[in-house]
Amino acid sequence: MLTISSWWSSITITEQVLWIIALSATSILIIQIILMFLGGDITDMDAGGDADVAIDSDTGIDFQFLSLKNFMAFFAMFSWTAIICIKSDMPFIWTSLISLIVGLLTMLIMASIMYGLHKLSEDGSIQYNEAVKKIGTVYLTIPPKRKGQGQIQINLNGLRTLNAITDNEIEIKTGQLIEVTDVDGDILIVKPQ
Repeated sequence: MLTISSWWSSITITEQVLWIIALSATSILIIQIILMFLGGDITDMDAGGDADVAIDSDTGIDFQFLSLKNFMAFFAMFSWTAIICIKSDMPFIWTSLISLIVGLLTMLIMASIMYGLHKLSEDGSIQYNEAVKKIGTVYLTIPPKRKGQGQIQINLNGLRTLNAITDNEIEIKTGQLIEVTDVDGDILIVKPQ
């Protein structure tokens, strides 16, 4: 403990500030990254209460250069780079310039990584047009000549049960194989297979 105290008093105030920033920003960044991989990222939280309103986080901007993670990455890399440059006896202007460039590059890299991870997420919405020419099974009998709707089960990014109609002269009974011929909004038009 005595050596840390003597070391701390032997460095300049600038170095002390840089060490404080480096250690705190790095700690916060590590905690944020761990939470992100565990699914507890604070940017994804929903706020709700007794009021009749729920506030969701705004996900309208795909590429976010300015975020809490990116600021923490900037301050961590800026301060660590500045400490290394000072220990290497670099002039102040070069220390500042190199630290600033490294911090900004780190922000850019972090933003690019987050953008890439965001692009990997799955939409989950059904693209009905992808069902055309696929084979499925009737789940609920489909009345003839579009007189009513039935349901089919089809593999469309996973097994789905969807509404269907037919132009066929006779009803298509439960368990029969069908082929999707067209789509009308969110209703599939099918024919017997």
